[in-house]
Amino acid sequence: MNKLNALCSTKWAIAGTLMILASCSGGDKAKQQMMMMQQAAPQIATVTLNYSNSDLSTTYPATIKGKTDVEIRPQVSGFITRVLVDEGQHVVKGQPLFNIDNVQFQAAVDNAKAAVNVAQTALQTATLTAQNKQQLFDKNIISEYENQLAQNDLAMAKSQLAQAQAGLITAQKNLSYTVVTAPSSGVIGTIPNREGTLASPSMMQPLTTVSDNGDVYAYISLTEKDILQLTDNGKYSLNEKIKEMPEVSLRLSDGTIYPELGKVSTVSGIIDNATGSASVRILFKNPNGMLRSGSTGQILMPVRMDSVIVIPQKATSELQDIRYAYVVNDSNMVTSVPITVSPINDGKNFVVTSGLKAGQRIAIEGVGTKVRNGSVIQPVDPAQAAAAAQQQASAAGK
Repeated sequence: MNKLNALCSTKWAIAGTLMILASCSGGDKAKQQMMMMQQAAPQIATVTLNYSNSDLSTTYPATIKGKTDVEIRPQVSGFITRVLVDEGQHVVKGQPLFNIDNVQFQAAVDNAKAAVNVAQTALQTATLTAQNKQQLFDKNIISEYENQLAQNDLAMAKSQLAQAQAGLITAQKNLSYTVVTAPSSGVIGTIPNREGTLASPSMMQPLTTVSDNGDVYAYISLTEKDILQLTDNGKYSLNEKIKEMPEVSLRLSDGTIYPELGKVSTVSGIIDNATGSASVRILFKNPNGMLRSGSTGQILMPVRMDSVIVIPQKATSELQDIRYAYVVNDSNMVTSVPITVSPINDGKNFVVTSGLKAGQRIAIEGVGTKVRNGSVIQPVDPAQAAAAAQQQASAAGK
């Protein structure tokens, strides 16, 4: 009986050992599978979140205009005989730009001078006559009526001389208009009309435009909501807030940043009903003439936020108006987390207002392709990831 019990105990011990061995074998297999998954997982750059101060910029499309853009239009009609400047040329105030045929205007000046001479002679004659009549009247030789007629003739002669002199001034002024000069210093714009073109004050297109580019204005638009936020819903005056606004930067059309900083100078007092926005004028110095009237760019208005979490925009995705970030846990598994971000951004980064906290790890590349909810990754340092990508690019190039 004891032998039978011993035999049974031995069988149960062997069975238990086999079950333990099987269980251990299964555990090793699971671990091996997990290790294989991690080894096959893509290398993804990750960062650990921390609170920091954000110096982002709000971007506004801008149009550049010269401090003065003066359209040059003729003040008399005539054919253009000479174009004295070229497009893009810098001119100074008073410099001749165009010559207009002056033959008829010179003739008008000559006629006006002759009319002045005639009027002066008539005045001299009327003066002598009036003086003589006055002497005769004082001696009671002629009547008061005859003397008054002589005085009236003198007054008429003076008026005619004044009229002739005014005509001469007008004729000389019109003659001077045949030389079109620059009203201010600046840069010449397009010259659509050349020699032989008939110019007139009523022409639709100006002869050219002179832009004073010593200083330039960048124009942006602020919505009604922006203005209310700026003034704290009317708590502060707009002029006070304009003075407090920081200097802004200008990103040029090629992506470079203009070296001079600009200052907001004015905000229009009227909101356009069609666009719901007000025009803002920002002054920039332009010492080397780099900026030209008609250019475009982007105004970067700095906004500082303290103790916030900033993440790259490429580390997020958006689905049905919900933005997600991808948190990496201790097992290197990715979990998508809904977040909210500030509307103010610089086009590269987001300021997270909720959904993330300091100490968490997030994936900052491969979102939407290699990184998805539930996927496993191999976290790497961003610098290592950049170096690996460069090596792959170099290898592909070879």
